[in-house]
Amino acid sequence: MSRPTKCRMICRFPQTLEFIPAKDEAKKEAVILTLDEYETIRLIDKEGLSQEQCSQRMQVARTTAQKIYDSARKKLANVLVEGRPLKIEGGEYRLCGGINQSCRLEDCYKQEIHKTFQRQKGNNVTRIAVPYKDGQIFQHFGRTEQFKIYDVEDGKITSSEVVSTDGQSHAVLTEVLNALQTDVLTCDRIGSGARAALASLGIKLYDNVTGDADAAVAALISNAAHPPLHCQHPRELK
Repeated sequence: MSRPTKCRMICRFPQTLEFIPAKDEAKKEAVILTLDEYETIRLIDKEGLSQEQCSQRMQVARTTAQKIYDSARKKLANVLVEGRPLKIEGGEYRLCGGINQSCRLEDCYKQEIHKTFQRQKGNNVTRIAVPYKDGQIFQHFGRTEQFKIYDVEDGKITSSEVVSTDGQSHAVLTEVLNALQTDVLTCDRIGSGARAALASLGIKLYDNVTGDADAAVAALISNAAHPPLHCQHPRELK
């Protein structure tokens, strides 16, 4: 019996999951770059780490990191030489939460975010977050400067709070929601990378929601929200 593949630790999801050539994009099969392959490219080619350092970050053997990296480079070569589309998806990976010592870096930005944004939450509370500005749902998730978070218990809002994102980049906002112990996000527009990150973190998503933030959350709680829930098994709001 072969040994099961060990999940590779990745720090974050890419914000762009698909790249298409300017010409003939519909005529060629896409190259699939897995999330763990992407991570080796990010760590070695972007961050300048050695293969040994990359293996430590991903919590795998150096030889494993080397094989993943070699596979990723070959796929990128095929994309460039053959002019094929590229999609980033799948693979054997787990997303680092940067919390409870899951991250081995002493200066992990996720741990700092957790310290800054953590909020206590009761066991029977569902927490809903909304990108927020002047009482309205802010148009674009990746540019929001504030979240309004609502605590819901027994079908009623028990408290709410406006939280500044402190100028965090769009790539970090899903980590802010994780630190806030968010269960549900309702918003207007949101990118594919953020969608994937939210799904990995177990945060339910309602998108294409506009208008008054308080009214939208009230509608969600009463199951009157129009947009579809982006998960197979929606959790009932408590």
